[in-house]
Amino acid sequence: QVQLVESGGGLVQAGGSLRLSCAASGSIFSINTMGWYRQAPGKRREFIADIVSSERTNYADSVKGRFTISRDNAKNAVYLQMNSLKPEDTAVYYCYARIQDYERLWYQYWGQGTQVTVSS
Repeated sequence: QVQLVESGGGLVQAGGSLRLSCAASGSIFSINTMGWYRQAPGKRREFIADIVSSERTNYADSVKGRFTISRDNAKNAVYLQMNSLKPEDTAVYYCYARIQDYERLWYQYWGQGTQVTVSS
């Protein structure tokens, strides 16, 4: 079994910064893509960013230039540095990872979510 555990959410004023972390553990042979989604109350889950093999990154237009995704393959971890936060960034942030187990089967796993609240 695989678990993704997130940390780093909280309350911050507009213009501030937060860094989210997400670590995967369990039966992991390899990890392909890791990334982040978010979901605000009453809204659909929204793609934020992903990173493939520590090289290729993708960002939603709404966070380009403000958020930076990175990963540490040795720790099976992905990070989201969020700068210049806005009240509209308030949401529950979920990490995910596409993981290959020791039977060489691929699965997508999700974290439990961490709340980010940006006050105006």
